[in-house]
Amino acid sequence: MIINIEKDGENAIKNYSEQFDKWMPKTFRLSQEEIAACLADLTPQQINDIKFAQNQVKNFAEHQRASMLDIEVETLPGIILGHKNIPVETVGCYIPSGKYPLLASAHMSVLTAKVAGVKKVVAVSPPYEGKPSSAVVAACALAGVDEIYCIGGVQAVSALAFGIGEFPAVDMIVSPGNAYIAEAKRQLFGKIGIDLIAGPTETLIIADETVDGELVATDLLGQAEHGPTSPTVLITTSESLANDTLKHIEILLSKLDTAKIAGQAWEMYEEIILCENDEEMVKEADKVASEHVQVMTKDPDYFLSNLQNYGALFLGSRTNVAYGDKVIGTNHTLPTSKSARYTGGLWVGKFLKTCTYQRILTDEATTLIGSYCSRLCTLEKFTGHAEQANIRVRRYGNKNVPFGSAVGVE
Repeated sequence: MIINIEKDGENAIKNYSEQFDKWMPKTFRLSQEEIAACLADLTPQQINDIKFAQNQVKNFAEHQRASMLDIEVETLPGIILGHKNIPVETVGCYIPSGKYPLLASAHMSVLTAKVAGVKKVVAVSPPYEGKPSSAVVAACALAGVDEIYCIGGVQAVSALAFGIGEFPAVDMIVSPGNAYIAEAKRQLFGKIGIDLIAGPTETLIIADETVDGELVATDLLGQAEHGPTSPTVLITTSESLANDTLKHIEILLSKLDTAKIAGQAWEMYEEIILCENDEEMVKEADKVASEHVQVMTKDPDYFLSNLQNYGALFLGSRTNVAYGDKVIGTNHTLPTSKSARYTGGLWVGKFLKTCTYQRILTDEATTLIGSYCSRLCTLEKFTGHAEQANIRVRRYGNKNVPFGSAVGVE
């Protein structure tokens, strides 16, 4: 698909949109009138709820941004080193809405990019039930998006990566999304930047005898409804809790509207691990390296201090993964497939490039650094590099350094 889109451009994009979404408008970009109509389609309560969630996300993102400081230090007399945190210039945000209108993804991507200082943020989202999702469009607009396009799938991601027709070329694409979106991002990485490659939602609960099976079962199945391949794991020191959880799983599967999907995920991908103590639970949890880790034990802070591999941590029985998914303020685009071993999730810092600079103020400083540089470059047989140092040592310090030799070496 990517090859065809790069080759055939707008025709391929339109054909794929018609094929997969039964959607071929005259223009994929939504006008201000269409955006206003989507906002008007929501009730005041719905608008207020979206604004509440976005305020939480914005507040936390602003605190995160404030923690990322530009620095400038004098490391030696006359030698200045520093770095600046520079926002990516243009970002494309994929907001899933084919099966479910995941308007929370607008908060997590569009709003976070804006807090980072991204100049142009473009949202793409597939049609929902044959038209743009009013909730998704409203969330994007309230988050401060610059342009919205009603288009989904590989064709949406590729259009932004290549900058085809009405679609602007972007520097980076961020998204949750299905396996096709993840694979498209993987193949396009390098041409554009990406946040991470997100797989099926994963949930791990660490619990002991201080909670009951109903609470654990609710939190496991609540996330299993994301899809039939979403793993759900319980790690516990309590065999009675494990059995109580299994009992309540059966009860909940008789009640949930999404029981068919959640039940399939539970049947195929559930796991219960019994451990001797908290230390062993930490060890097992770090092996799982789950996207979401929910801790409901008598001492949640022990796990905050000792866990290393997780996407996001939810501490205590009063919180849960759904809060993080939708409203509490942390980002819900998180590492899966054990990638929590080496990366965190989407946050304001993903939209920033930390770029270094250097400045030398005195003749003595460039002569000092140049002497070391000359000898080290010569050791590597990089004579051209060495001469970059030598010419400055000659001009600002020792004029007797011969061409092609290392400074201070006879």
